[in-house]
Amino acid sequence: MEIKSGRDRVQVFLLLLPGILAFAVFTIYPIVKLFGMSFFAWDLGSMTNHAFLGLKNYADVLSDETFRIAFENTLLYTLVTVPGQMALGLLAAVFINSIPRFRVTFRVVYYLPVITSWVIVSLVFKYIFNTEGMLNYFLSEVVHLTGGNIAWLDTRWGGLFVAMLLGIWKGVGWNLVVFLAALQGVPQDQYESAAIDGCGSFTKFFRITLPNIKGTILFALVMLTIGGFNVFTSVKMITEGKPMHQTETVLTWMYYKAFTNGKFGYAAALSFIVAVTLIFLAILQFRVMKQNDAVN
Repeated sequence: MEIKSGRDRVQVFLLLLPGILAFAVFTIYPIVKLFGMSFFAWDLGSMTNHAFLGLKNYADVLSDETFRIAFENTLLYTLVTVPGQMALGLLAAVFINSIPRFRVTFRVVYYLPVITSWVIVSLVFKYIFNTEGMLNYFLSEVVHLTGGNIAWLDTRWGGLFVAMLLGIWKGVGWNLVVFLAALQGVPQDQYESAAIDGCGSFTKFFRITLPNIKGTILFALVMLTIGGFNVFTSVKMITEGKPMHQTETVLTWMYYKAFTNGKFGYAAALSFIVAVTLIFLAILQFRVMKQNDAVN
């Protein structure tokens, strides 16, 4: 739309004003308020007496042993689930893109976990992997592979394994849709030329498919990394940070400090540390991909 006069500018501004106000009230103001809280002793028990602490909340977060464990868990969760989702999603997309029939059916089946409630699937996984749950019953009573029940959710690595498994299972469908759209945009004449030259399926995949969907891979990588660092519901529902806060992630620990201990200043500082970490990782991913493009 071409804006020709001052009246047009006023009309455009009035049309945008509700959205601008909503964005300012519900996004900008909370961020600014939260940033201010991170410098004060904003405790639930003393809401009218907020002492200025400077950078103490940030220092407390960075020196907190439980935060270190939570950050390690979050980083490990991201490093495992992001490649897992992308690899399986891309594999499924290549498969569906290569078959002539039932594409819609397969897309629906793969995408169903994505639209399923996190709370529901987390409870289902908790029931399956519980000490008295379905998996232990199957292993010990049906196939007799174990002599007793395995405490999957009572250890740090067992609980994280279940959360990672759920994260990968639930995210494959989203990656499938994204990569399938990218694959359908790859020029077919490149595949035809490669076939004439005698190239096999693997050569076509690595020489034609991957280079043509690099932008989509970067997009998925950044979005999934952000999602990995924001893992909350699955861990909260499955392990609740047990045992002894060993399965906490940065968001579950932030929730615990804010709404269980009432340390809102600490939680606010933690949230900005996570935000800065995500910004750094996104910039790093963009630079690595850009350098790779330059080399190629």
